[in-house]
Amino acid sequence: MANLILVTGAAGRVGGVGRAVTELLLQQGKPVRAMVRNEDERAQALRDRGAEVVVGNLLDLHSMHRVIDGCDTMYFGMSVSDDYLAATVNTAAVAKHHGVKAFINMSQMTVAQMSVTETTPSPQHKLQWLSEQALNWSGLPVVHVRPTVLLEGFFLILTPESVRETNQIRLPFGEGKTSPVAVEDVARVMAALLAKPQPHIGKIYHLTGPQSENMDFYAQEYSKALGRTITYQDIPVEPWREGLLHRRLPTRDDGRPAPRRTL
Repeated sequence: MANLILVTGAAGRVGGVGRAVTELLLQQGKPVRAMVRNEDERAQALRDRGAEVVVGNLLDLHSMHRVIDGCDTMYFGMSVSDDYLAATVNTAAVAKHHGVKAFINMSQMTVAQMSVTETTPSPQHKLQWLSEQALNWSGLPVVHVRPTVLLEGFFLILTPESVRETNQIRLPFGEGKTSPVAVEDVARVMAALLAKPQPHIGKIYHLTGPQSENMDFYAQEYSKALGRTITYQDIPVEPWREGLLHRRLPTRDDGRPAPRRTL
């Protein structure tokens, strides 16, 4: 099949970007190979929409040969994981072996502030920075896309419990500001790059929401939407991270917003 486009994480990981990208490409009549981790109802739903569905594991060399072989262009995205760098390098090696013509990499905006002499305390950000370096060194035709916080994959997944139980947004953001960007907006950019990648090879794109504000601002927005007072409570990062790992939220959410009634 000519100009076959591979989308990893097509069943709904990484804030739902992979699934949204797959659906947009299919709507445009593009031939899509959707990589999933498991053969389940989500995989069947993608198949019913017209995607070629293949089960694979980013860390498994043999399965990635099966996944990538025959694809001209690919989207790479992965959930928070200690194996992020290994998965990136494994995928890149196989992509280069099969002569992939465009590798569209889903990164993160914090990487823009990092260098060989400047880093952050976040293990995941370090892995993402190293992954970008490895892709650049690989010689693959790469495009890096660096969105800021995903609205659906962060605020509406990680805040409902505390908002519902204590009327608080409890996150380790301090006085920091962010500009959440919607998954749909990120997916539209990715789909455009995948449909016509060549003018963008070697470039880096930063995606943000309409404005950058602190958590107190977003607490006010919650208050307006819910009709009650919501405040922001800063919390230490390590207990928060341990809680996420305990609940396995970084790797199990499908990126869809929590229904308003549950907040």
